[in-house]
Amino acid sequence: MKKFLIGAALAALAAGTATAEEVKLQLKWVTQSQFAGYYVAKEKGFYDEEGLDVMIMPGGPDISPTQVMAGGGADVTVDWMPSALAAREKGLPLVNIAQPFKSSGMMLTCLKETGITGPEDFKGKTLGVWFGGNEYPFLSWMATLGIPTDGSEGGVTVLKQGFNVDPLLQKQAACISTMTYNEYWQVIDAGLAPEDLVTFKYEDEGVATLEDGLYVLESNLADPAFKEKMVKFVRASMKGWKYAEENPDEAAGIVLDNDESGAQTEAHQKRMMGEIAKLTAGSNGALDPADYERTVKILLGGGSDPVISAAPTGAYTLDITDEALK
Repeated sequence: MKKFLIGAALAALAAGTATAEEVKLQLKWVTQSQFAGYYVAKEKGFYDEEGLDVMIMPGGPDISPTQVMAGGGADVTVDWMPSALAAREKGLPLVNIAQPFKSSGMMLTCLKETGITGPEDFKGKTLGVWFGGNEYPFLSWMATLGIPTDGSEGGVTVLKQGFNVDPLLQKQAACISTMTYNEYWQVIDAGLAPEDLVTFKYEDEGVATLEDGLYVLESNLADPAFKEKMVKFVRASMKGWKYAEENPDEAAGIVLDNDESGAQTEAHQKRMMGEIAKLTAGSNGALDPADYERTVKILLGGGSDPVISAAPTGAYTLDITDEALK
């Protein structure tokens, strides 16, 4: 009888695994605490509880989430809204189905010795900017300030910044793009003190746009089975995010366990998770339409060269989170 029960249990487990629905998640960047909620949801069995088999695919400097989605390589991706809306206007119909991040972590970090004390001092300076879709918030901010980005008189020279802080350390740029949870601390770890720096948070400057939302292709939402799968995915993912917020050190440890590159350190990931928790706090996963409208307004405010030329329609849905959060 005992052998029979064990055999039955194993058979049931095998059957459950066989019927699990597959979900491919494309991250915006490499394995790090920025994506802790998804790794926690997988490690803690929250996806299993929903009958999902989730494959988490890290990003990197040579991986574009929008291109992966366009090629059908993922079911859902993590991306910033400026990038997603720009892609939508260019013909890739991405739709935001959830917004785990409430606040923006984007900053410009400047050397105090350059004399920069306010945005008006950017003129005539070289500024490091990420591209690959990450440039849109910066370009919108400069347009709002009326500062050209073509290196002309009264404007700024844009340095295409790699995903490191070298341009600031080597004084190739007066300011560089940083995130509150990552590159800023790389600058500090490199030997500069906070008093050596001047930082401008996009949130404080009134030009913050939404980051790290979950996006799918609009055509897939026409399939009720896909929508139901996304409901399960979002429900489990938000459970993972809230667990990560409440248990940041454990969450950072789970991220490290999943980092096949071995490039991350425990101290950095714990610090990152602490900062990430500040950005996800206040979100239950549902997109706040007011935050969406603010982002669209900023992206439209680009003068003669806005990030998007018209307010999009159908760029987000609340259907998934309405069901997932019941």
